[in-house]
Amino acid sequence: MVKILSFILLSGLVLIGATQSEDRSVLEEYQRLRKLKPLGIEYADYFQNVTLNDLSLFDSRLPTEADLLCFDDLNKLVSALQGGQYWAIKMIDAWGGIPSGIFAGNVYDLGNFDECINIKKDAIRGKYCFLDVSPAKILGVQSSLAGILKMKTATCFPASCSATHMNKFVDTILKKILNVNMPSTAMSISDDSCQTAEREPWNGLTILTIVILSVMGVIVAIATLYDYFLVKSQDQLHTAVKLFSARANSRALFRIVVNQSNPNVIECLHGIRCMSLFWVVWIHQYDNVFSAPNINRFSFLSWLQTPFTMFFLEGNFSVDSFFFIGGFLVSLNALGTMEKNKGRMNVPRMYIRRFIRIFPILATSILVYTQLTGVLGDGPLFKGGYSKKASCAKTWYMTLLFVVNFANDMCLDHTWYLAVDMQLFLISPILLFALYKWGKKAAAAIAVLIVLLSGCLFATMMVNHYSLKSLDFSLQKKTYFYTHTHAAPWLIGFLYGYFVFLNKGRKFKLNWIAVWSGWVLCLAMLFTSIFALYPKLESGKPWLMTTLEVSSYYTLTRVGWPLAVGWVVFACMQGYGGMANTFLSSPLWQPISKLSYSIYIWHSFIQEINKRIGRTNTYFSNYQVMLNFWSTIGFTVLFSYLLYLLIEAPIGGLDLFLRPKKKSPVEIKAMTDSDRVGEGHGHDVDSSNQRELEGTESCADQLAEKSQ
Repeated sequence: MVKILSFILLSGLVLIGATQSEDRSVLEEYQRLRKLKPLGIEYADYFQNVTLNDLSLFDSRLPTEADLLCFDDLNKLVSALQGGQYWAIKMIDAWGGIPSGIFAGNVYDLGNFDECINIKKDAIRGKYCFLDVSPAKILGVQSSLAGILKMKTATCFPASCSATHMNKFVDTILKKILNVNMPSTAMSISDDSCQTAEREPWNGLTILTIVILSVMGVIVAIATLYDYFLVKSQDQLHTAVKLFSARANSRALFRIVVNQSNPNVIECLHGIRCMSLFWVVWIHQYDNVFSAPNINRFSFLSWLQTPFTMFFLEGNFSVDSFFFIGGFLVSLNALGTMEKNKGRMNVPRMYIRRFIRIFPILATSILVYTQLTGVLGDGPLFKGGYSKKASCAKTWYMTLLFVVNFANDMCLDHTWYLAVDMQLFLISPILLFALYKWGKKAAAAIAVLIVLLSGCLFATMMVNHYSLKSLDFSLQKKTYFYTHTHAAPWLIGFLYGYFVFLNKGRKFKLNWIAVWSGWVLCLAMLFTSIFALYPKLESGKPWLMTTLEVSSYYTLTRVGWPLAVGWVVFACMQGYGGMANTFLSSPLWQPISKLSYSIYIWHSFIQEINKRIGRTNTYFSNYQVMLNFWSTIGFTVLFSYLLYLLIEAPIGGLDLFLRPKKKSPVEIKAMTDSDRVGEGHGHDVDSSNQRELEGTESCADQLAEKSQ
């Protein structure tokens, strides 16, 4: 979040500096800049009267075979241009130019990607590349505009030419067109930005990924057909078939149950989880927009000064909500089980169940992100497939070991939450045994630990002089990704679960003053957490906040937010939730809540593809982002449902075999039917065999898995 905010602030500062320049100076620079527009037409006109021999592309050195091949294709291009041949004109027509709206922040001209790569003339094929342009360096401009005018424009050349050839070609021609000497850094083409119609061959991992998904698809299809045509009653369906049957898994997924008679069922957690999940997807949608080829990039500055912006800048509280839910469910469910088993808890089974629910879909996501992103789409911004493929090659094992939050470069950025949640889950048995044995004394010790961890966060920010003006992105890792920085919300949820466990079934009688006071304090904390920094942003000088102010804000709100969420849960459980409880406890949340882990894992995959297959520039506005957000949600839910049926439900359902065996087969079948895909009856804290709802970065794994 700090990185995005800093980017916006820098853009705004550059824009302000530009507007404070002399008007005449800006006009002169802009008029000189227009000499380069459009580049493709400039080249086409120039070639009407010259040949490549006039350009001396290879100086005095002896050309290589690759040089000669490129030179021959360029000669054919020049001859075709002079003869007015259609394919050559298309190659020039596919070029971009200096983008329109440069003073609004537009730094991209994407040209026409498909027109370029689809050119085929004898052995000549089109190659689409980005030309990085710094017009200020070209024209020798030294002013505030120099920081703005760094652009990318599309070029199209014969595929036989490398970036080295094209750089020499462009440099030579521009010098002749503009009659100026340019530094080598003013304009350049990189091979990494080039694409042709020829797709990269599938490697072994890509084939493996497709084979795994195909095999699972065949098994699911066979089990589903068997279930549909050969089984007369679901009671007769074999457990192995039920694990893979899309019909059985879908029935459990979409089963909606309203259970208002059981006071131990916490229905509101469905709504809290889903709303937090939508918040996570929404802020990630904005993250993608900021790096898109927007034509109005400088409008970010005015957007930053609106109250609505705070829901994006403070979106990290959605994660704290999930940490609270995770700690709450671990404590509540495990203590209930320990009470029934006289203090005993099968810790290895507890870990294994968590592992088989989270690991398969996580491992699959690494394969799908890195191997199938490039297979499922193409576009001018799609070179190389998944944008963090190189990072995955270095840190994939850290992701699977749930320690990626300590990595310098993460594979799947949003999986840091899974790592933190898993690490907290691994230490939970120590806290659970302490609570069960020493009760309130252990709870007091945990409360002291929360204070110490908050003090550690505060000290880290103070010692490192953390402030918005420092723009030190490395501090985000120390204050956001490390486990201890998010342990406080999780531990608060953990203690709250202990409180509910001690008072299970108890009805608290509160008068209207206490209820209204609770809600007022809760809402005050929630809105203060979100909008406390807004006055500084509205003033246009958020970087003037002192280190003490920023440190105090982040430390206190990381404790205050989960406390406020705890009141919401308490009020809804005790019947004081009113309209909030009606909304959050709606049965309609249940299917999405069960699918939330998959939605969290896959939403970035859909966003990555949608952003990078674009052929034209985009326009930034809240409305456009909302359109993209709902598009992302729709496709993500469909994709998540598919992968849920293929991977998550069949493999995650294997935990059935880890549960204590029942004497009655009927009880086992009933448990399997209602419990294996995710709890459909809310969160019943008394059911020792019940599985929690799946979660996401957002409720990380099937969040705080219930221990036995």
